[in-house]
Amino acid sequence: MINGCPSDASLGASHSKASLLGNSSMTDRQSKYLPANISQHVDDVTGSRRLRRMRKADWSRRLVQENHLTVNDLILSFFLTYGSGVTEPVEAMPGVERYSVDMAVRMAEKAARLGIPAIAPFPREKPEVKTDDGSFVANPDNLINRAVRAIKKEVPEIGIITDAALDPFTTHGHDGILRDGEILNDESVAMVVRGALSQAEAGADIIAPSDMMDGRVGAVRQALDEHGFSHVPIMSYATKFASAFYGPYRGAIGTQGLLKGDKKTYYIDPANPEEAVREAEQDIAEGADMLMVKPGLPYLDIIHRLKDEFRLPTFAYQVSGEYAMIKAAGINGWIDEEKVMMESLLAFKRAGCDGILTYFAMEVAEKLKA
Repeated sequence: MINGCPSDASLGASHSKASLLGNSSMTDRQSKYLPANISQHVDDVTGSRRLRRMRKADWSRRLVQENHLTVNDLILSFFLTYGSGVTEPVEAMPGVERYSVDMAVRMAEKAARLGIPAIAPFPREKPEVKTDDGSFVANPDNLINRAVRAIKKEVPEIGIITDAALDPFTTHGHDGILRDGEILNDESVAMVVRGALSQAEAGADIIAPSDMMDGRVGAVRQALDEHGFSHVPIMSYATKFASAFYGPYRGAIGTQGLLKGDKKTYYIDPANPEEAVREAEQDIAEGADMLMVKPGLPYLDIIHRLKDEFRLPTFAYQVSGEYAMIKAAGINGWIDEEKVMMESLLAFKRAGCDGILTYFAMEVAEKLKA
């Protein structure tokens, strides 16, 4: 300060502080609270650990990337319908179609060419085959069993994961046998076992019961072992939540208008992570080889806990509602659909998933191959 005026040195310091912050209009009053050497200050507070160093170039970001999505992580979920030469759109799931068995074979061939390891078919059966007890689940000529036989004949290298739940086969849309407003656990388990055996006989590679009946995994394991299918693993839908994200799926398999009530008496409350862990622990004790979390993205915490606690192969189902939200937002231009699709699947890997059931599998496989 000279004669009450700032010296050149003090003006230079103020100017330097302002310039370092990229704000030429910064006043002396503002700048006097800043360190004289911003770079030294940043090094001091970070301990010279500048985490942006490895983010500055594409090659370095790729070099240190912690999780990767590959085609080997994908399981293609798709829908079956009756008829021949049929592909029909699923209204609430843009880009998803139902396939007649012959067209499903062609679709499986394409999936195999893209390197997708496995597929998971779900049927839309004719109304006339549906019964109160869902017994058509065990019929060797139902859509699942016909598709399994046809696909394994033409595309033997691709894995097929089948669900023995009863909802595609019941008149009421429930996963079990309904009587007087109650889902009968043990009778439902017996029917699920029959369905699982019929699928194994057709050539299914993995049985994935999603019905959430108590004791179903142990009963299916015992039946498979006793009937010569000890080599067939079980992917348990260990934590299937009573979620609002299933709506488009129910439309796709033709149960949306049939469902009486809800499924809260056998699916898990979305608010209960400890119950989910207990369910998984019980299924493991009964013989589950793999665990499934459904839905996926809203339950990343559950995926992480199951993988961390049990160290079994763990999978997520990116369900119809998750798919539909991304698709709808993309169609309307509200998000970059492709980037959100890839980010959502990478999130499953980050949480601990070994694989993901997704309706995006074909799109993702094509992108990864490009």
